[in-house]
Amino acid sequence: MTGLRRATITVLMVMTAAAAAASDQAVFDEKADANAQIRAAVAEASRSGKNIILDFGANWCYDCHVLDNAMHRPALAPLIEKNYIVVHIDIGKFDKNLDVAKKYHVPIKKGVPALAVLDPKGKLLYAQEEGQFEDARDLRPENFREFFEKWTPKKN
Repeated sequence: MTGLRRATITVLMVMTAAAAAASDQAVFDEKADANAQIRAAVAEASRSGKNIILDFGANWCYDCHVLDNAMHRPALAPLIEKNYIVVHIDIGKFDKNLDVAKKYHVPIKKGVPALAVLDPKGKLLYAQEEGQFEDARDLRPENFREFFEKWTPKKN
């Protein structure tokens, strides 16, 4: 086994273990008003110039915890903090906030976590159409980074 492959496997094992530990912690506020959260994020984004990430998922979803853990890792957290306001939207057992998912063209039936990106004024820039992060546990750290780098706010 090459050193690079061994290092990759080690990183994945650490991320998986951290996600498993985090799965006991709530990422999604099951009582939150998603529309109010989005309105607050748009207000903040309009002042800060940051884009908004709508993260659709649920606390029971292992891959949702993997994504959240990846977003808090030192390699990615500064990029997200500088460029995004993240709104975690609870989908329950695929029975909550379906209207919000539909409004932002996020087909959560294709899997969660599912992300949408809004500009600082709340305009939809991107919505995952095929459950791209549905198997977050199988993605490499650079997959997450590439996504967030691609959707950073455009400076005028």
